[in-house]
Amino acid sequence: MLEQKTSSTLIERAKAIQDDLTRWRRDFHQHPEPGFEEKRTSAIVADHLESLGLEVKKNVAGTGVIALLKGSEPGPTFALRADMDALPIQDEKDADYCSQNNGFSHACGHDAHTAMLMGAAKLLSERGLEKGNIKFVFQPAEEGQGGAKAMIDNGVLENPEVDAIAGLHVNTGIDTGSITLSSERVGCGAADFFSLKVIGKGGHAAHPHQTVDSVAVTAQVVSALQQISSRQVDPTDPIVVTIGSIHGGKASNVIAPAVEMTGTVRTLNPSLRQKIPEMMEKVIKGVTDGFGASYDFDFQFKFPSILNDDSLTDLAAQTADEVLGEGQYKKVKPGMGGEDFAFYTEKVPAVFFRLGVGNDEMERFPGHHPKFDIDEKALPYGSAMLSQIALNYLKNH
Repeated sequence: MLEQKTSSTLIERAKAIQDDLTRWRRDFHQHPEPGFEEKRTSAIVADHLESLGLEVKKNVAGTGVIALLKGSEPGPTFALRADMDALPIQDEKDADYCSQNNGFSHACGHDAHTAMLMGAAKLLSERGLEKGNIKFVFQPAEEGQGGAKAMIDNGVLENPEVDAIAGLHVNTGIDTGSITLSSERVGCGAADFFSLKVIGKGGHAAHPHQTVDSVAVTAQVVSALQQISSRQVDPTDPIVVTIGSIHGGKASNVIAPAVEMTGTVRTLNPSLRQKIPEMMEKVIKGVTDGFGASYDFDFQFKFPSILNDDSLTDLAAQTADEVLGEGQYKKVKPGMGGEDFAFYTEKVPAVFFRLGVGNDEMERFPGHHPKFDIDEKALPYGSAMLSQIALNYLKNH
């Protein structure tokens, strides 16, 4: 007979493995690895999953790991996903577990995601399942390299076929012990990227009339592109156009022949998203033509928006009441940050929530900040939430 445990005892059990969760998280934090290079991380994950007696598949999409917990009886398969990769950001924290890999850090909390899913695998494998399956998905390369799509292309949603999936992301702006859910079906912004080269005519800085100043033209292009959101799009339809890098010129007394820039566009409306490249190029062409310059423009659709299933969002809210206590979740507007979990949501019903990892005793640095850190007391809440939402889904289906 399988041991029956309530959600209250599940969170108690999760808190009992706080030391394990912290140790795993700090170890990953000290040894961050970039996308598709998470060899050390995935090896530790795979060893842990095998020690639990799960069916484990390694080297999925390079460094991904999948584990399967089977129930005593047939039933649906629910997947839980964590991402494992780090960012190319120097760790500037003053902590004994700061990054030992120069130039890289877990500045977005994927170390915590990995540790929490390892914890969920431990909790669920100890408990056992009456019916159905739970698939644990440890994914590489979330940070802009399309690791989710690579995992899908390598069969992560098959054998057995996944019926639904859940994921989370830590957020220092939310208090430990709480979560937030999107108030709309769209859970986050689509994240697309572009590169642009403004081509002028170089020359001596003292004779600008004999040149086409690519720097001056670029300044006008950057300013004009911001008018797309403020003057060409319905103000109730969110859009962000950000220039992330600009490079041009090598000397103070030389007018640069060309300037190169890269950037990102974030949208919530799929229809608007499709129109953006044409809108941008129209602006770029108008400005460069007007100043006698030319351009090379490349726009890449990269990551769609997360699409949360309504019934799974309700299930996550119910689960939060059970695990965290009533009133510990809030529905909020979708943010503009991108998340490649979106690729899973295009294939199967899904829910994605933000887990609070902040408190007033710490300085709450946002994700992608060189001093990013979390309240590690939040780790058991993440493990318990992931575990319970999977159990609730299998119970209801």
